[in-house]
Amino acid sequence: MKWSEICIETVNDAVEPISNILHEAGASGVVIEDRAELDKKREGGLFGELYELNPDDYPEEGVAVKAYLPVNSFLQETVDDITEAVKNLTVYQIDTGNLRVSVNEVHEEDWATAWKQYYNPVKISEKFTIVPTWEEYEPFSTDELIIELDPGMAFGTGTHPTTVMCLQALERFVKSEDHVVDVGTGSGVLAIGAALLGAKRVTALDLDEVAVSAARQNVALNKVEQVISVSKNNLIDGLDDKADVVVANILAEVIISFVKDVESIMRPGGTFIASGIIGQKKEDVKQAMAGAGLIIEETVVMEDWVCIAAKKAE
Repeated sequence: MKWSEICIETVNDAVEPISNILHEAGASGVVIEDRAELDKKREGGLFGELYELNPDDYPEEGVAVKAYLPVNSFLQETVDDITEAVKNLTVYQIDTGNLRVSVNEVHEEDWATAWKQYYNPVKISEKFTIVPTWEEYEPFSTDELIIELDPGMAFGTGTHPTTVMCLQALERFVKSEDHVVDVGTGSGVLAIGAALLGAKRVTALDLDEVAVSAARQNVALNKVEQVISVSKNNLIDGLDDKADVVVANILAEVIISFVKDVESIMRPGGTFIASGIIGQKKEDVKQAMAGAGLIIEETVVMEDWVCIAAKKAE
């Protein structure tokens, strides 16, 4: 299959709305290349780095947001719609910088093999290490938790700051016998993490059929099928089972829109872990959580991304 890479050069303030536009246009995932993030990673990270970073892959300034779309008869129309929607962001007082949109064709087989050389095992928290399925890895300690992952073209490698913060939060809040709900599961990495931490049952939900398929494959790779059920679902619509922990690594606007629904399915004392939040949306999300009756437990920031954990009163 042939794929088309659409690249939108912009500024950090526009990353979240542009990512949302790309998702709505049919992209199952986005790649964010931030020049500032490159500089931080080259200085060294807390748990180790995943990539042999090449400065030539990053924009000279600002941020490049990339997504992959299949080459078909509707491609040009889709690109035109994306371009128009991105340009219209200025109507909502969103700074898009010196906006530039470009499109390049990518052969899936070439892409799929080329990127693997940069993807190696990486320890992302005190307990978790993410290992690509094609790599041999020996744990350094008996309590190390290994998540095997094959992200494919549609998903990230599980080491984006929002994912890292969610996994670290799950370490702190998930207890044995818990029922965990993972909303917008994507590759399934958070659901797998919860299962490895001892959750009795994990419900993984995603509206994207590609995500559901990928998550099921990764669940099988990690041999946690008996704990995790993966289903196609719009957020938590129709979910009746009470949850001890709900985790959602999605857009801030989506979190705000359904936080009251989350509260309604949480058991007393349960925890809502929310990430995918850019810094400027932090207070909006916290206000929405408070408005739903949740008590903010902690707020963690990593590279201008935010993860908020809130409790339901006992």
